Amino acid sequence: MLKIFAVTLLLAAAFSVAAEFIIGELPLYAAVIIIALIVAVGIIFDIMGIAVAMADKAPFFAMASKKIRGSLQSLKLLQKAKEFSNFCCDVVGDITGIVSGAAGATIVVKIIVDADSVEKKWIAIAVSAVIAAVTVAGKALGKHFALKKDKEIVLFMGKALNILGIKGS
Repeated sequence: MLKIFAVTLLLAAAFSVAAEFIIGELPLYAAVIIIALIVAVGIIFDIMGIAVAMADKAPFFAMASKKIRGSLQSLKLLQKAKEFSNFCCDVVGDITGIVSGAAGATIVVKIIVDADSVEKKWIAIAVSAVIAAVTVAGKALGKHFALKKDKEIVLFMGKALNILGIKGS
């Protein structure tokens, strides 16, 4: 529990500092792209976490016996499914959600400089609503995809780890 707290604190601080300082200096269109990337990272990590949590090990044992590239790395992920899923879905997923909201607030500040009081409130509401809607809808679609394609996603991650030179056992 303490380890998760420390990792989350460090990652959240790093993401927040990067997002706030970078977004504050960027033109509006670039800031929107950065927020979209932050939301996408959250969705991708959710997909990875759910796929690993749901995948069955049996096909990967069969693939490993046939020496299919990435199968040993996939098995390693599946052996650590609880920790991996927690990290992907809870740590990274929650951090990206919080940071995208904070970054959205920075965008609101950039937009509302010339707006009147009523416009400022509507702009803030609209930005928050769009970020929340894209995040929630993206994660819902991602979960559906992860549940249907868990084996393929886990094997893809295993192959990526293999390419990076990370051993499976």
